[in-house]
Amino acid sequence: MLEAAGIGAGEERVYRFLVGVREADAAVIADRLGMEVAQAQRELASLHDKGLVGPVAASVAGGAVRYVPVAPDTALRPLLLRGHEALESARRGVEQLTEEYRAGGRRHDAGQLVEVISGASVIRQRLRHMAYGARELRWFCKAGHVAMPADDNDEEWELLARGVRYEAVYERALLEEPGMVDNVARSIRAGERARATGTLPVRLAIADGAMAICPLMPGGPGDSLGEPTAAVVRGSSLLDALIALFESQWAAASPLHVTDSGELADFGGPRTGANVADDERYLLSLVVAGVADKAIATQLGVSQRTVQRRIQVLMQRAGAATRTQMVWQAARQGWLS
Repeated sequence: MLEAAGIGAGEERVYRFLVGVREADAAVIADRLGMEVAQAQRELASLHDKGLVGPVAASVAGGAVRYVPVAPDTALRPLLLRGHEALESARRGVEQLTEEYRAGGRRHDAGQLVEVISGASVIRQRLRHMAYGARELRWFCKAGHVAMPADDNDEEWELLARGVRYEAVYERALLEEPGMVDNVARSIRAGERARATGTLPVRLAIADGAMAICPLMPGGPGDSLGEPTAAVVRGSSLLDALIALFESQWAAASPLHVTDSGELADFGGPRTGANVADDERYLLSLVVAGVADKAIATQLGVSQRTVQRRIQVLMQRAGAATRTQMVWQAARQGWLS
């Protein structure tokens, strides 16, 4: 029973005997346990080295040394702790060896670099598994969906609360889908870093720079092509290329900002000064992202005329005659930084 603590069978017999009698010498132990005196002495010496027994002075000069047991909770807890640490170290060593084994296999077998998976439920499950094991997640979010609608991505709130870093680039058409501005605003308030761009080349999810999932065929609801397929890409030049693609799209995309409430507040006329308020930055980020006035108005619950009036206020502050000039001035003055 005590093997996990590094105690041999013979040592355990002697220790259990001492626990019962409280005190004995080697000769008594050997007699009661049916072993040689020399063996009993060896077991006692080993138990003493491990801190499980201690000697007491002989009652008569020249008499045999008697031993008493140390309390089990005091004696065994450090041994069990060391055993646990050794097991944990061994587990880490096995994981490292396994990864080295897999890396070696990938170098010799290209089939291990890219795994093709099929079916919306399979892709969805793989995305969840990848997300829950990651410290950093980066996404390309295109309009429509293959396996996971944006409003079904419930685990994002939990992972953001845990401190997982999220970066997402949203396609303009996706932001114009019903409810998406509110959904993105919630993500940003929870800690997501979000940017927007006109179009994205692919759907993509990257975890810790170590794995990526990229749909290969559209598939999905209402698609005549049937079930979707995706590639799971591990450490390779292909993964490096996907990471570089994300970084280039991220650098070119425009930042998205929201107010604390996630809504557009009434400007009430022009403001002075070089800086913009949060509500203005929110509107400006949507305009720069290319979201249509009608889509902004519908999703934020204001009239299209109100949206246009607020954009006109920003144009006046920027000294711009067109929206293109306003966007240029916004970038020049760092309004979206």
